[in-house]
Amino acid sequence: MPDKEESMPDHGSLRVREFVTDTSLGLDLEILQSKGLDNEIRSPRIQKLGMALAGFTTYIHPDRIQIVGSSELNYLKELTPDGRTSAIQRLKRFRICCIVVTKGLDPPKELAEFCARQEIPILRTRALSSLSTSKMTRWLENRLAPRVTVHGVLVEVFGLGVLIIGPSGIGKSECALELILRGHRLVTDDSVEITRRGLDRLLGTGGKILRHHMELRGLGIINIKDIFGISATAVFQPVDFAVRLERWNSEVEYDRLGIDQSTMELLGVPIPLIVMPVAPGRNLAALVEVAARIHMLRQRGYNPAKELEELT
Repeated sequence: MPDKEESMPDHGSLRVREFVTDTSLGLDLEILQSKGLDNEIRSPRIQKLGMALAGFTTYIHPDRIQIVGSSELNYLKELTPDGRTSAIQRLKRFRICCIVVTKGLDPPKELAEFCARQEIPILRTRALSSLSTSKMTRWLENRLAPRVTVHGVLVEVFGLGVLIIGPSGIGKSECALELILRGHRLVTDDSVEITRRGLDRLLGTGGKILRHHMELRGLGIINIKDIFGISATAVFQPVDFAVRLERWNSEVEYDRLGIDQSTMELLGVPIPLIVMPVAPGRNLAALVEVAARIHMLRQRGYNPAKELEELT
């Protein structure tokens, strides 16, 4: 079961019309055939249609963007009209999400007519196939990455991403503010959007609206960038470990040795978790700094608690 701070993950997909209209892609896409713009793209990987047009359709993935470049168009051009139609008809049993024609080339009318009937959008860019593939892959990896939103604060401490979680009012933002005063950086407060990159890398960021802002009871909303400067903030940060703040309970037996490392799971990736009880007189920011230093030592294979246990 996910932690209560965690919302259910979004298993990435997007409609073709979102892909076309996002100018951050940088390919200046134009729409040649608009039927099917609500088709869904579900994979960041890109395919070229050459092999499928030649008859080898075994590994075609319809949820991927399909590239048609000069090699594919030259192959179709060399075929007779009937051969061209037959080659294109091989795609009929696949519900391809969309096709991107590169180098500003014109697709043959047989392909345009086929895509209109099958409701497969045709897009065009002036960029080369290699550049188009590279840009689309990076853009889609970001947009389609598994993601989850966590209620907490993400700060960079000694170059490590520390996710601070805990119940509302426990002091997460105040702890982060003290860390900023000590020279560390805020990534986001209150709402942390975490995406999984690859198999075991988690990347945290905040929304564009909340970026650089922090809510402090009694002071209201403050802008960390305006008060402390841009160097006190970061946009993205890998998540290295988590600190859960809990109200001190005298009946709970807290870990006093640190031999057994607890973990929490986000998007199927386990990360170290430190449960830190909150009580009057405890300097939470200093404890988080020490936790970051301990994490760095453990990454190098050094664990003082286990070393002490071996000596006793």
